[in-house]
Amino acid sequence: MIFFKPAWLNHEDNKPIFSVDVHPKGNRFATGGQGGSGGRIVIWNISPVINEEAEDDPKVAKMLCQMDNHLACVNVVRWSNNGHYLASGSDDKLVMIWRLTSEGSSSIFGSSKVNIETWKCVHTLNSHNGDVLDLAWAPHDGWLASSSVDNSVIIWNALKFPERIALLKNHTGMVKGVTWDPVGKYLASQSDDKTLRIWRTSDWAQQEIVTDPFEECSGTTHVLRCSWSPDGQYLVSAHAMNGGGPTAQIIEREGWKQDKDFVGHRKAVTCVRFNSNILKKPDADSPKKAPQFCCCAIGSRDRSISVWLTSLKRPLVVIKELFDDSVLDISWSQQGDFLLACSWDGTVACVMFKEAEMGVPLTMEEKNALYERVYHKSLQSSWSLNISSSQIVEDPELLCAIEEMNKKTEAISVEPLEIREPPKAQEVCYDTSRLNQNVMMTVNKQVETRLSSGKRRITPMLLTTIPNSTASNDSLAASSDSTNQYLSQPDAFSKSSPSKSQIVVENRTEAQAQLVTTATPQPKPVIQKVLGTQSVISKPPGTEINQLMCIDVPGDEPLTKCISILDPIKLSSAPMVTKEAGNLKIQVSNNCHKLSNNASLSRIEVCKASEKKEPIWETFLGSPIRTVASNRKCVVACCEDLSINIYDIKTGARLSPALLIDDVVSCMSLSQAGFLLVLTKTGLLYLWDLTATKSILNRISVRSLLTGNSIVSGCSLTTSNQPILTLNDGRAYSYSLELQTWVQLFNPLDPVCRAAASMVRKVPANLPLASLQQVMPSYRPTATTLPSGVALSFLESQIAATNVLKSPTEYRHWLFAQVHHLLDKGPECRLKQILDDLLGPTHRNVKKMRLDSDIMGLSRRKLLTEILGVIKTKLPWQRLYKEYSEQLKDIRDFN
Repeated sequence: MIFFKPAWLNHEDNKPIFSVDVHPKGNRFATGGQGGSGGRIVIWNISPVINEEAEDDPKVAKMLCQMDNHLACVNVVRWSNNGHYLASGSDDKLVMIWRLTSEGSSSIFGSSKVNIETWKCVHTLNSHNGDVLDLAWAPHDGWLASSSVDNSVIIWNALKFPERIALLKNHTGMVKGVTWDPVGKYLASQSDDKTLRIWRTSDWAQQEIVTDPFEECSGTTHVLRCSWSPDGQYLVSAHAMNGGGPTAQIIEREGWKQDKDFVGHRKAVTCVRFNSNILKKPDADSPKKAPQFCCCAIGSRDRSISVWLTSLKRPLVVIKELFDDSVLDISWSQQGDFLLACSWDGTVACVMFKEAEMGVPLTMEEKNALYERVYHKSLQSSWSLNISSSQIVEDPELLCAIEEMNKKTEAISVEPLEIREPPKAQEVCYDTSRLNQNVMMTVNKQVETRLSSGKRRITPMLLTTIPNSTASNDSLAASSDSTNQYLSQPDAFSKSSPSKSQIVVENRTEAQAQLVTTATPQPKPVIQKVLGTQSVISKPPGTEINQLMCIDVPGDEPLTKCISILDPIKLSSAPMVTKEAGNLKIQVSNNCHKLSNNASLSRIEVCKASEKKEPIWETFLGSPIRTVASNRKCVVACCEDLSINIYDIKTGARLSPALLIDDVVSCMSLSQAGFLLVLTKTGLLYLWDLTATKSILNRISVRSLLTGNSIVSGCSLTTSNQPILTLNDGRAYSYSLELQTWVQLFNPLDPVCRAAASMVRKVPANLPLASLQQVMPSYRPTATTLPSGVALSFLESQIAATNVLKSPTEYRHWLFAQVHHLLDKGPECRLKQILDDLLGPTHRNVKKMRLDSDIMGLSRRKLLTEILGVIKTKLPWQRLYKEYSEQLKDIRDFN
């Protein structure tokens, strides 16, 4: 191992460098920090850093490009995983996205330096209200996460900048670090509020909050750059405390356990960065059994760096007093053979390792096999760039197609840089075919509206697009020239000279303006050519779903915002929507046939899923279809004319007259037993038993449940056909058919639930009650600060909820949890009540023995035997064990 600090590698006057990042190709790296009068980003050639001959060669350029666009200090720079983009975040509240262009070299204004490459800002993201402190690209490059002093994390759609996907606002302090799980399932963020939060990428809800390691921490670090190990098993935080000393906390993925940490630094840890490779050290005796491990570098305010291997209990190396000030950022090369670190003192250090010291990286095949074995997902190199969720493609044919596409993408990526002279334009390998070829220009027309007061209102001229369809994909410069030529035409803008303006002025009165603003243009029908013929097909059902939520219903307002249409199939832009129903396929086409009186018909077709032949049956409706559900016996279609139509799934015969309800259906659930649950837009619940042809619930309002700003997020039926309603704040309710009222299943806003919610993590999330309790509270006191009765109250509410949901697995889990709690904390009377209930009548009153000897299929006596086996191990409870074991023995002998 060797380390060194190139004297020439700095910003002017040794101003602080806050971030460093090595390009994935390993041929360049970027630094960000302070510049002349604002922020500065510098892109450097890596060869003079790691190669002494290249450093001494005057023909080898050291600096490739300098960008001073940021108005304030640059806090972070991060390359995308494919290396096509560089993202930067600054104190000017902006995130800028940079891309290499074909303009070649140019001189820097006001300086004798020369930019060998030209990097231009292609997107500016300005949604933060404070300094941007950290950035992180998702493994598939489809998302970019940014954190800020405004206490928020923003998830950007990297495929459609500046579109935002999510805004995470649970932090109460400055968010100083973000990092992605390497398999794309979680995002972690660390903040000055002494928490590290883990978010699910499936719904951007909070999965876990870690507080214990940070309770003693003080806000003394400029950044808190945490990092996730490349195998996904460990998340390492910055600035934690253990026994009064600074540490880097290790958080295990399994159960989010926090019982390990990296110790040794004398001051707060500022940054952590894992080597992107999974390593191994082959053994000559058994090369196939070589242990696998990861490598992590840690930087601290004590001016030192330590490098750790997860296979060792001690650090691999500690470099003390490497800088004159705090370490702010660390970056590894893609090959893992060297790392760069930057400091507040304005210098950058390089540490190089040999393979014998670090280990051998796993091959792509071995790494992919590890991901498949542990997470059942493909390696990130096989992920599609057009990803819209956290799910990984599993279809082998589609994976092959994506792999072929990635090979083509690699062919047009940046080649390793060997700079001897300014690159020629044709050597730039970035594909410009995806750039927008439309040109923006102003409309030579303005609208003047005369108000009733006599004042004029002038509508500003907007920019419109002019398609440049004739331009070729690789002629960006020519397109730019044609744009300038078009915009320089004398009649393109209004003139300031005395000559007459070319702008057309349209005068309107206030009444005309109201007509113009309130009129809604009808969407043009989509013309689809099929075998030489034309058929007019309107938009598919649900494409105007936003209009549904904006309509004011007389006397009622829309309440439910989560509208389920053809669940679980998401609607596409195709004119026909398909829903799978076992071995059958249901196809819905709205407005598929136009009639002479401007009316239209909607069609439902059912055909076999494995065949592309004529449908088994079809039927038509005179109103657009909003949602469709099916089971093994019937198909149910809800229309915009407030009708519910029921058909036999095998023959298409109508099973009943159309049912009419009060409003448009927002959510529908159909059980296999034939129970149909419907929730309207105005919050009215209906339940029918289609098999018995009778109503179970009629116009049950959900208004009493919607307190504050809560809205309905889901509506479904349990296995026992009980209605379940979930709200966006995590609350869950069921309507009891016996009690004729709503019963509460889970309320994360309840202090009792918030205090004891840590026990929920021990239950598999796919069980009925656990699936409703995914929204975890943001605050969880430690068990030592709570009265024992708080946990007992929570356990009893859990048992009651499992009874409603008819979930025997969860009932047994929470029953035994309650027994263990009572054995430790008491009271004895509550434990005896449980035992008496399970024991039932004794031999003295055997005639009164109850018939319901089972609880959801679980034998009462078997549960009692298992609980007595637990009590038997507790010495203080031997008397209770003897009492109930003898009674149980007497009952068995009597029977």
